[in-house]
Amino acid sequence: MTPYITVEKLTKKYGELTAVDNLSFTVGENEIFGFLGPNGAGKTTTLNVIATLSDFDRGEVNIAGYDLARDEFKIKSLLGLVPQEIALYRSLTAAENVSLFASLYGLRGRALKKAVDDALEFVGLSDVRKKYAGKLSGGMQRRLNIACGIAHKPKLIIMDEPTVGVDARSRDNILHSIRTLRDEGATIIYTSHYMPEVQQIADRIAIIDRGRLAAIGTESELLGFVTDRKSVTIGIGPAANAGGAAGAYGVSGTVGLAGATDSADAGKAAAKVAGAAADIGALPGVKRARYVPELQEMHIDIDLSLTDISPILNIFIARDISVRSFAEEAPNLETTFLALTGRELNEGGEPGGAAERNIDGGNNSTNGSGAVAQGAVRGGERR
Repeated sequence: MTPYITVEKLTKKYGELTAVDNLSFTVGENEIFGFLGPNGAGKTTTLNVIATLSDFDRGEVNIAGYDLARDEFKIKSLLGLVPQEIALYRSLTAAENVSLFASLYGLRGRALKKAVDDALEFVGLSDVRKKYAGKLSGGMQRRLNIACGIAHKPKLIIMDEPTVGVDARSRDNILHSIRTLRDEGATIIYTSHYMPEVQQIADRIAIIDRGRLAAIGTESELLGFVTDRKSVTIGIGPAANAGGAAGAYGVSGTVGLAGATDSADAGKAAAKVAGAAADIGALPGVKRARYVPELQEMHIDIDLSLTDISPILNIFIARDISVRSFAEEAPNLETTFLALTGRELNEGGEPGGAAERNIDGGNNSTNGSGAVAQGAVRGGERR
């Protein structure tokens, strides 16, 4: 792997607070690099430094052979930023927005027109080029946000939560576009609170916590860090053989079929599931229990040595919550993240989804993440 970015012993303090603490890592050329960390981990500060939006106290940052301390202006010309917040002018058309941001990088005349046409075609918005940005759907605005950040064909693209709040189809389109950018020669730093998305798209992943590197590697390499736990997924809701899952594990009793999925009494159903998550999270050998409403599943992390899961299923029976499926899984990236940091990646839930933290059991705190400063790379102004 040829390093495109090298960060060596980076340190950044805010008064007495050390946000980034002697952090070192590399990002390969033409790589999609997943960059993860809970709230307060130093992820945003690190990205701000790489994006030339923030200074730093000690260390070195080298991008494409340029030293950030000496060659900041040259590095700016290589950068493209796709911020978490929509950074568009609602009163301008799609084409006018892309033209404005591309022109900030010196593009003029035919070169500018071609850059606008290419960027809009790339994100699939050529047919709405004359439509005002404020009139576009949320998914289209996200794609236009990307077009504005990549029209000048940057070699390094920083993408901060580019799929927040979009539907599944728009998300798939965006992820496909990101892979294409990588295949066309761009190096991409990618952040997201949606772990399956990171697993799907990243070539390598870095996890930082409390300003330090907790782990770095491919998905399979990161999974090797966790050998003491496994995941249990329990589907909640009516099924033809709803009692079968419990019976297969030697649990006696009737598994209720209404409970958690009764839309006529959503408040009581939510209370049942919240209570179950709390009870399960308090069981010996259980690391965490959380309910994912979109999937109607309870996700539970348990010690690898725990073989008797009947106490878990008995809690569902006691609360008259139906169990439609049960599966044990090997450690995944989400359980790896929790094991390394002791904290959740996602406080606010999946993009466009309900907050997972609202129905959560166990002793692990949940945290969100701030956004990279908006738009300053596009304007070439350091803040």
